Amino acid sequence: MKPTFKENVKKIFTIRFTTYEKIWVLSLTALAIVMAFLFPEEDVSFFDANGNVTFVSSGVVITILYVFDVIIGNFCELLFSKQLRWAFLLYNVVELIEIAALILTGSRFASMATAIFYWIPAHTMGFFVWRRHKDRVDDKKTVVRKLKWWQTVLIFAVTIGFTFGVGYLIADMTPPSDFYGSETLWKVIAYLDASLAIMSIIDGILMYFRSKESWWTWYLYIAIETVVNILSGQWILLVYKLGYLTNTTYGLIKWSRYIKENEISKE
Repeated sequence: MKPTFKENVKKIFTIRFTTYEKIWVLSLTALAIVMAFLFPEEDVSFFDANGNVTFVSSGVVITILYVFDVIIGNFCELLFSKQLRWAFLLYNVVELIEIAALILTGSRFASMATAIFYWIPAHTMGFFVWRRHKDRVDDKKTVVRKLKWWQTVLIFAVTIGFTFGVGYLIADMTPPSDFYGSETLWKVIAYLDASLAIMSIIDGILMYFRSKESWWTWYLYIAIETVVNILSGQWILLVYKLGYLTNTTYGLIKWSRYIKENEISKE
């Protein structure tokens, strides 16, 4: 007999977290709040074709969105490392927060479109796919696996092609604002944003199919988005990257150990 929706919700509150995981979440939350006070975001102005200001986004609102983005996003990453399917649904909240922040800053339109048309539907479907592949011992967990070498090479080639193709289009289509100091920097960010968009899609597909290589893709994503955050002066979001980096290592170790243990048990 399948568990009811109410029983599934109750399982969420029975998830156990280790001392390390609790300290990790609380430390990053505290650091994000401290960074928000030390490095608050400034107001962002938008201009028309004549150079007149048409709209001004509040730096306070942007800062608050960044803080919630970091706190909820890092918790979702932890749930993924623990092979828990509920991370997918909670991540949709993160996507809505990030979309709002991108609209207010008028930046990274490739990432915004990816979130709207790919991530939100993908997260929703991912939850149901993971639910169909429960671990036999712990049904809160999902069975994970690894890719073949040629699949990894194909992913790398697609990433490069998408980065330069879409990056060129975004650099010409992005509307002007004072979020970045120069046109050259704006175009560099556009190419990097295109790269992040395709890597996030690929990572989402790998995570959807429960592949360990999703964590390796995420390492590269972290490196590039860290550069984007620094160039954009988004210091609060660097806490997110710190969380990404530590949890990606943690998730890779846990998934690799799980795969190895399951391979041994089948022999």
